[in-house]
Amino acid sequence: MDEVKQLVTDINNGNIKPIYFLMGEEPYYIDKISDYIEKNVLTEEEKGFNQVVLYGRDVTIEDIVENAKRYPMMSERQVVIVKEAQDLSRSIEKLETYANNPQLSTVLVINYKYKKIDKRKSLYKAVNKVGLVYESKKLYENQVADWIKRILSVKKYTITPKAAQMLVEFLGTDLSKINNELEKLQIIIPKETQITPELIEENIGISKDFNNFELRKAVGERNSMKAYQIINYFAENPKDNPMVVTVALLFSFFTQLLQFHGLSDKAPRHVASALKINPYFVNDYIVAARNFPMKKVSTVISVLREFDVKSKGVDSNAVAQGDLLKEMLYKILN
Repeated sequence: MDEVKQLVTDINNGNIKPIYFLMGEEPYYIDKISDYIEKNVLTEEEKGFNQVVLYGRDVTIEDIVENAKRYPMMSERQVVIVKEAQDLSRSIEKLETYANNPQLSTVLVINYKYKKIDKRKSLYKAVNKVGLVYESKKLYENQVADWIKRILSVKKYTITPKAAQMLVEFLGTDLSKINNELEKLQIIIPKETQITPELIEENIGISKDFNNFELRKAVGERNSMKAYQIINYFAENPKDNPMVVTVALLFSFFTQLLQFHGLSDKAPRHVASALKINPYFVNDYIVAARNFPMKKVSTVISVLREFDVKSKGVDSNAVAQGDLLKEMLYKILN
């Protein structure tokens, strides 16, 4: 995020590179940087003759170079943006010749999503020498809640840890999806508001009481009644609560719980650091550790491995998802 801020600052200060090669598994920042360049490098009057957007599936490297070598009309520079450039992965190395001698009045932006070029090869070295190579890395699940908090802070909002976790568990680590939902919330609620589980439930449709976060908490507390209520809700709403996600999240929780048992220092701050979790959730692990000794945790992990396979249709004989979930929960709690 700091790298993106610096990039934007440089552009605003007129320090504009002739090539921006934006690559990596996380498309969110690639789109953000590309959109910023598209909207801000040229004035509206200049864009008509001096800005072109190409798509990887429709062009060749030769087409891109031809556009990039044009001179701007009545403008200091032109902008050429290539979206979905990953469709040119088989020929992308041909761009090296242009990168070795770029048109300095052209700003060439390559959006190379979900992939990255080999940093050992000459294309990377050539681009990095005259331009900027930005790698957008996928965030780990335990990093996304903090990202949500930072993004909202810039917009003058705050969010409770539980509300952030609800978004992560429902939307996964796709930053674009999460940002879309946050933008919808920002239209509805005023600045300086704290986003709570209730606001998430009312406006995004994620249940604050019946979700994987609450299931994990109920299981950790050995609260059988609540855990079965949540499982029954999942059984009635399978599309919104796929079993494969539930199993994966429980597996992650019990894997961390096994790690918790192995810690010599169980001070909350050390636990949060070692397990890479928000300090707000440390008590959930302390409680679960009392209810699930290390040996039982190992057994639960085996159960979750078994039902991970079954949730994907192996050896389940077309058993309904709800019945599999109930059987899995029984084996965990007994």
